[in-house]
Amino acid sequence: MTGRVVGVLPDVPAIDKVFDYSVPPAMDADVRIGTIVRVVLHGRRVGGWVVREGASASPDRALRPLAKVTGWGPPPELVDLASWAAWRWAGRRASLLGTASPPGAVRGLPPAPSSVSGSGDHNRSTSTLQRPLPLNERSGEAGELARSALARGGSTLLRIAPATDPFPVVSAAAGLGPALVLCASNADAAHVARRLREAGHAVALHPREWATARAGGVSVVGARAAAWAPMPDLAAVVVLEAHDESYQEERAPTWHARDVAVERARRAGVPCVVVSPCPDLAMQAEWQGSDTVVASRSAERAGWPILDVIDRRADDPRTGLFSDRLADALRRHERVVCVLNRKGRARLLACGACGELARCETCTAAVAQVEDRLVCHRCATTRPPVCAACGAARLKSLKLGVARVRDELEALTGRPVGEVTAETDDVPDVPVLVGTEAVLHRAPRPDAVAFLDFDQELLATRYRATEQALALLARAARLVGGRRAGGRVLVQTRLPKHEVLDAALHGDPGRLATVERERREALRFPPFSALAVVSGPVAPDLVERLDGIDVLGPDDGKWLLRARDSTTLADALARAGRPPGRLRIEVDPLRV
Repeated sequence: MTGRVVGVLPDVPAIDKVFDYSVPPAMDADVRIGTIVRVVLHGRRVGGWVVREGASASPDRALRPLAKVTGWGPPPELVDLASWAAWRWAGRRASLLGTASPPGAVRGLPPAPSSVSGSGDHNRSTSTLQRPLPLNERSGEAGELARSALARGGSTLLRIAPATDPFPVVSAAAGLGPALVLCASNADAAHVARRLREAGHAVALHPREWATARAGGVSVVGARAAAWAPMPDLAAVVVLEAHDESYQEERAPTWHARDVAVERARRAGVPCVVVSPCPDLAMQAEWQGSDTVVASRSAERAGWPILDVIDRRADDPRTGLFSDRLADALRRHERVVCVLNRKGRARLLACGACGELARCETCTAAVAQVEDRLVCHRCATTRPPVCAACGAARLKSLKLGVARVRDELEALTGRPVGEVTAETDDVPDVPVLVGTEAVLHRAPRPDAVAFLDFDQELLATRYRATEQALALLARAARLVGGRRAGGRVLVQTRLPKHEVLDAALHGDPGRLATVERERREALRFPPFSALAVVSGPVAPDLVERLDGIDVLGPDDGKWLLRARDSTTLADALARAGRPPGRLRIEVDPLRV
């Protein structure tokens, strides 16, 4: 056999195997590791990626030639990274290489730009990083902390307040050379890219300018998928709003952009700064001691808004959602955003006698009544249907709904009220908006944000409920600004002393971490374990093959896998192999 031979990974969901093909002389100059090609496999032409040079089969066997070169694909370092990510999240390499590939065929690369300036790209979506902040909140402290972390090298967690402008961190990274900047949304990415261009940096906005990024010489800015952006001369990595759940892919494999970016920086030997106002426990476990940098106490506290906690324990559950203090605030402020999050909400019960919410005595989540028992869907604890605070047996269900709330708000305030959900096309230009958490991503900057019933967030049965609740408050804080700008967040609750509210009130996320760490350790939840959920028709076959980890279930056709750490879990899944048939593996699930 003569000529060049390459290994091709087909872009076929049911196949995770590399096949050898010969390279026709006419294609030789265009074929390299990562090139996207088409090949004949089992009698039909399919796409795929060149992932290996040289043959793995016998040299005496005749090989089919490549059928076509489609164009440029991910560079060799991303091909290797995809293999690591496929092991880490128990998925197929083809899915990850697809994310690392351009949105369309790229047959040639543009010349690497020397510099770019101008107004950049505009995005009609609203970015929370785009809100103009007062000058005293655009503190240079974040930039100084970032420059120190970048000079030290390695990976650093930087905790700054939500109202602090994070752009100095991005600027410091871009000053070292081409930087990869991840943002929590496309709107945020477009805004950061524009600011970098205005500062004189060459920038590619991912994924639209994939070819420009592949050519090199530019900083790359994008959302989750930009963790796989091609950058031949990477100098630094920055992850903004690193706690945001949008960084985790919901489809299997459930890879996390923050973890991919950190691993990529480690392999390239470049500094990485992970920025968050409220790092989750997994982040705090990974970055400990000198690897974590926190803004000064005065700067961090000033970067959180004034928090008005409206205690509703004494209110009759039948009086509805609106307290007198809330009604007064809605009339007093010119523009108000009200949040009533329907996604993943707990089924809430309140005592008809004392007004206390029905909570689990083991893990503090909300409980639901099933027949003649109160059941916690987080830890499976059960107890009789009586109030733990006063012993009364009369419990009332609290029912909520955004559409009904909009009508009631209009009647209450006498002002126009608009409804915003994830399905809303255009945000109404009215003084009061009400909606799910989507309204925090899309609303113009208001004078105040009001959470109409925050207990559904605090008591959700997800093990990360408290972290997610604090992240909502941080998102609201970025929207209204810090206390120096008069930013104000109102929270209606029957749990006014909850550790989440205490942390936001003092502008100190560490207060929540201290309490939550003890709870997670007792329940063996991450970061004190690694979790995965498996489901599908062949899930029982996979479960039978597993060894060295805990298997819980089945529950509604799903099994929960628990291991000591992510490495142990990934190794166990790799040893078991993937049985043929439909199977979904969610590693690091968000909704357990």
